[in-house]
Amino acid sequence: MRRAIGVFVIWAGGMALLATLFFAVSEAYRFWQMPVAESPVPVVVERGETMRDVAASIHAVNPALPEAVIYWTARFRGQSRAIQSGEYEIAAGERLGRLLDRMAAGDVVEYSLTIPEGVTARRFLEIVGSAPHIERTLEDLSPEGVIEALELPVEHLEGWLYPDTYRYSAGTTDRQLIRLAHRKMREALDGAWSARAEGLPVDSPYEALILASVIERETAVPDERGEVAGVFVNRLERGMRLQTDPTVIYGMGDDYDGVLLSRHLREDTPYNTYTRDGLPPTPIALPSKDSLVAATRPEETDALFFVADGTGGHHFSRSLDEHNRAVLRWRAHQRGEAVAR
Repeated sequence: MRRAIGVFVIWAGGMALLATLFFAVSEAYRFWQMPVAESPVPVVVERGETMRDVAASIHAVNPALPEAVIYWTARFRGQSRAIQSGEYEIAAGERLGRLLDRMAAGDVVEYSLTIPEGVTARRFLEIVGSAPHIERTLEDLSPEGVIEALELPVEHLEGWLYPDTYRYSAGTTDRQLIRLAHRKMREALDGAWSARAEGLPVDSPYEALILASVIERETAVPDERGEVAGVFVNRLERGMRLQTDPTVIYGMGDDYDGVLLSRHLREDTPYNTYTRDGLPPTPIALPSKDSLVAATRPEETDALFFVADGTGGHHFSRSLDEHNRAVLRWRAHQRGEAVAR
């Protein structure tokens, strides 16, 4: 009898354990199928947080989802030590398993920052300085301050940052973005220089960078860049001054108010290519990859001059007489007059 009772007790205990286990699995399955959020909700995992901290953050989004279930689910799936820090967006209807998979993969929210082609390095730094979710680590975001803080191997920052659309996660530092932009420009310049045409009147990658920046500022028409580069190459080879307005404007700095007068072309600065021979001393903007290619593989042309044609592009001329006629047409266009070709 005692043996039978003992067997019954063991059996009853086993059944109770099985029932408890079945109930626990059923409840866990119910929680696993439960949407963590009905609509998109952000959740942040800070550096150094434990899985219990993460479970608490998820529980705060959906109090019906117990912290213990979140914690032990991650432990059961081997993800409790794999969760990466960052900002996540819990998708509408997303279940716990999928969320934990994304957290373990570091599928964080990304933001984008667009640096237009042809802006200055100073403007690049202003955009970075005002961008959301970037961690500020640099006290001085001037070009000189950045060179010193990041110990960049350049004397002038102008031209050395790559204009592009950058994607970044919350907590990315200003240093990281600036270093990335500098590295991308180095790579783009090295690639263009290694594939350069023979016999160019530029002697170094830096001179090619300077020329590319001038090309970038001279035309907004991508198909013209090669011909603009060809004109500048022709002038440099003939010892002619570049005589390009964007360099004059750059040299004027804060004195430029949006209007370039003829007297400005006569005022000598290191960047005035009407009064000085050769290239300006530094780049005048951040050139695009296409402008780097144009500077190192210019289009062959007989043209020595170009001027705006009123359609957004330029008229290219081989002689000064032809150029002067094109200038008259451009000025008439500005005045709204009609001039015969």
